[in-house]
Order: sequence, then C-alpha cells, then structure tokens
Amino acid sequence: MPTYEYDCPSCGKRFELFLPMSADAEQVCPACGSKARRLLGTGGAILMHGLHSERSGGSAPACGRGQTCCGRDTRCDAPPCGE
Repeated sequence: MPTYEYDCPSCGKRFELFLPMSADAEQVCPACGSKARRLLGTGGAILMHGLHSERSGGSAPACGRGQTCCGRDTRCDAPPCGE
C-alpha cells in the first residue's frame, strides 16, 4: 500500500496516510475535520536504501527521493537548498 501526502486548506496541516490504492482520494484532516486535498506526485515513489547505492552501480537518490539535497534526515517543506 502506498503512502499519500495530504494538505488541509483550512488549517494548513500536512499529513501522510498509508492507504490502499483503491481508497477514496478525498480524506478528512485529523486536526480540524475539513476536507483535505491529496498532493500530486506522492504515493508512487520507490525508495532505495543500502545496497542500491552508488557502490552497487545504482544512482544516488535525488533530492526528495529518499534523502534531502542538504543531507537532512527529514524531508524539506521548501524548495531545494540554495533556491
């Protein structure tokens, strides 16, 4: 099951939900109960860690695809560093 990212236009909360692909795209914000909108481009990425690195012939993950461009452990909410 993929993880989908949502944004609430009422309170501004961003959250992720682990849902089956057959689940309804409309979900409710856990903070305020308003309709939340699913963000595009999430839920379909495959994250490779460990053996799928540059040493094994694979390419290093790009910013936002398993690691951040600045090396932080958590995902950035802003454009890539330096932009």
